[in-house]
Amino acid sequence: MKSNDIRFKLSDKLNKLDTENQTYGCRHSNPDICGNCYVENVCAFTSNDNICKRPPATWKKRFLSEKNDNVNKKIIKGDKK
Repeated sequence: MKSNDIRFKLSDKLNKLDTENQTYGCRHSNPDICGNCYVENVCAFTSNDNICKRPPATWKKRFLSEKNDNVNKKIIKGDKK
């Protein structure tokens, strides 16, 4: 898989593999200056599962905000799943 295939903007929609502590693919705005870029089993570009285990510092807040927005939308629509 090409590295561009797993590069995403921080503001892109959540992936089902995203959690507050990891992202599917890379969400850094400039991966080349990331201190963990290409670190084995930490960076999405080097891990077999394409998971970044050290996302940007702003990721957790972004993830929780998006997740809460999605839950609130389901409640408003009457879908409590």
